[in-house]
Amino acid sequence: MIYGVILAGGRSSRFGREKAAAEIDGQAMLARIAGVLTPHVCALAINAPPDRWAAHFALEHGLVLLPDAPGDPNGPLSGVKAGLAWASDGGANLLVTAPCDTPFLPDGLVSRLVDALTLGAGAAVARTVSGLQPLCAVWRCESLDVVRTALAQGEHPAIRAVLGSVDAVEVAFEDAAAFDNINTPEDYARVGG
Repeated sequence: MIYGVILAGGRSSRFGREKAAAEIDGQAMLARIAGVLTPHVCALAINAPPDRWAAHFALEHGLVLLPDAPGDPNGPLSGVKAGLAWASDGGANLLVTAPCDTPFLPDGLVSRLVDALTLGAGAAVARTVSGLQPLCAVWRCESLDVVRTALAQGEHPAIRAVLGSVDAVEVAFEDAAAFDNINTPEDYARVGG
């Protein structure tokens, strides 16, 4: 069973407003990511603080709102931890993660990552010619203890290091533009926002 979480807890400081709500072709970036993940998961959550637009989106669309655990450091790994704990509690064995600011993710993302997940690997993660895409991953729920340990050891643990710790399999995707992050107003203008 696969659960999914969209990571939307960042402050969007470079963007100047909440990225998750920014529209491309009339659809919020968060909604675009939900559209990619929903067909492949039994349940979908939004990782965001309760005072954000993303939290309201989750509630309006019947999705689970999943804030970081109290005391966890800011950063995407805290969202991964929250997702893994929720998925484990729900009886899932896999969790797919994606950031809210990658509105062009390929439809086959989840199936390709799941298919590549080998027996000894704790995760499968996307890689393009631009490099590793560490937030676009499928995690085995049994990786939760490794994530918890990493968060307990540092204020801003590197998600790439944690993926290495769980022997993540890298999955090559040819279209690097499909994983472009929309981080700044210039990025947004470039994609027609």
